[in-house]
Parts: sequence; structure tokens; C-alpha cells
Amino acid sequence: MKLLTTLLATLLATSTLAQEVRQLDAHEHGVGELNIAIEDNTIAMELRAPGADIVGFEYAAVSAEDLSEIETAVATLSRPLELFVLPLSAECAVLEAKAGLEADAEHDHGEEHAVADHDHDHDHAEEKHAEHEGHTEFHAEYLLTCNNPAAISGIDFAYFETFENALKLDIQIVSASGSRAFVVERDSPNLELPGMF
Repeated sequence: MKLLTTLLATLLATSTLAQEVRQLDAHEHGVGELNIAIEDNTIAMELRAPGADIVGFEYAAVSAEDLSEIETAVATLSRPLELFVLPLSAECAVLEAKAGLEADAEHDHGEEHAVADHDHDHDHAEEKHAEHEGHTEFHAEYLLTCNNPAAISGIDFAYFETFENALKLDIQIVSASGSRAFVVERDSPNLELPGMF
């Protein structure tokens, strides 16, 4: 378990750096990130995806319909083996799964500011709101155990069928055998992983 902790620390450090770089760059809809750390029979995963990819919008949800969509998305994201399908022969089970929605605080402040200006000039406020529209991101963390991890020759990404706005996942896998990066896209939702498990 010590190696897994080290691998996760490495992934989180890489993920934090990537997140900082991504915040400086333009926000890219359609592109999520999936980090995977493997140690013996244990697999830790971390998913980050733009709100637009998962629920189709990024503004702060207020309506009952939007709130319901977020609640449904969080519940769906809490079932990782339905999104990232591993071979049945690997006999994997979920030990822990948590998912939620995070908002970019800087943009949220701008959004609140735009709403406050609404009384002054309706057209100007709408223009300003669009300019400062907040960015939301879904974040999920999973811990899996597999009785036969050697049987994991790949992952099928039902994620793309589930979330119609998701186009691509940038994937980083860290294991005792090293670190590798992959890109999986909607039109080819399978990843072969020979020798990674």
C-alpha cells in the first residue's frame, strides 16, 4: 500500500501542475483527464471533466432541472465500473467512489458581479455575464480492488456513451512498471494496456 500512496502522490502532484497549467490556458470543452495509479490488486483513479462535458452547461445551477441534472451526473460518476469497463475476468470491485462538482472561484465572482450589474443595463449585463461565465468541473476519485489484475488487458470507455458532450480523455497511468500517457477519443473508446497491470 506504501507504493500506491507514493504513486497517488505523484499523480496528484502531476494533476495539480496540469490543473494550474490548464487554468492558465483556455478552458477546453470536450476534454477531460483521467489519472490511474496501480499497485498489486489496488487501482486508484481520479477523473476531472468540464461541467459542459457532463451536464451540458457550466453556469451556476439554480433551476430545479439543472440541480437535478447535476445530482444525476454525480450519481452516475459514482459508478466507475459502468463508465470505465474492465474485463469481467479481472474480478474488480469498487472499494470507494466519490464525485462532486467544483467551480472556478475567480469566474464565479465575475458571474456574481455581472448579475449585480443587471439592474443598470439589461443588454450590457447579459454581455458581461457571458464574458465572465463561470467554469465548473466534475471531480471524481475511485479506489478499486481486483482479484485478478493480470486479466486487465484494456479498458472500454462507456464514459463517452454516457456523456454525449465528452470528446476526449487525456490519461496518465502510473504503476510499478513506470508511467505512460494515452489519449482516448469518442470515436475509438477503447484503450489497450498490455503489461501495465
